[in-house]
Amino acid sequence: MMELDRIDRCLLVALQTDASLPIATLAESVGLSTTPCWKRIKRLEDAGIITRRVAVLDRHRVGLPVTVFVSLRTVQHDEKWLAQFAAAVVGMPEVQEFHRMSGDVDYLLKVVTTDIDGYDRFYKRLIRTAQLSGVSSAFSMEQIKSTTALPLELLGVSRAGQPSTGKSTAQSKSVSKPASGSKRPLR
Repeated sequence: MMELDRIDRCLLVALQTDASLPIATLAESVGLSTTPCWKRIKRLEDAGIITRRVAVLDRHRVGLPVTVFVSLRTVQHDEKWLAQFAAAVVGMPEVQEFHRMSGDVDYLLKVVTTDIDGYDRFYKRLIRTAQLSGVSSAFSMEQIKSTTALPLELLGVSRAGQPSTGKSTAQSKSVSKPASGSKRPLR
C-alpha cells in the first residue's frame, strides 16, 4: 500500500468532490504549484489509487429509476463455476455492483433498470446464466444516501482538506424525486 501524506489525502478529497477542477485550482487548494500537483495526481493514478475519473449521472433523469438488490444463493462453490457465473454477471449492464458475501447469501447484486418489466427481463437472463438455489429481490423504495466519495476523514483529513476532528462530515445526496428543474450536487 502506498503511503499517503496530508497533501495526497487533500488532493483525493478535492478530486472525489469534483474531478473536473482545473489543476491550478487543485494546486492552490493544497499549497503547491501546478507541476508538483500534477505529478502527485499522476503518481496517485500510476499507483492505482485513482482508478478513473467519471461523470456521475442522475439515474432518474436518464430513465433508470428502479434499483433492486438481488440476493443469490447457490450450491456451486468451485472456481470454474464462479468464473463462468462472474463473467456472465459482469456482462450484464444493469448490474452496478456484484459482491461475494459471507453468511446466508452467497452473492449480492445492485441492479438498476427502467421499470418492473425491465427487471423481469434482467431476472430471466440472470437465471439462465447459472443454476441458483435461491434468488431474492428487494426493490429500493427511496435512496436516502448515495456517494462515490470514500470516507477519507477516517484517515485524518476532513472534507475541506483540513485535519479531521474525528467527526464525520461525509457528503451525501438525497435523491428522492427532486422538484422539476432543481439542481442537485453531483456527489
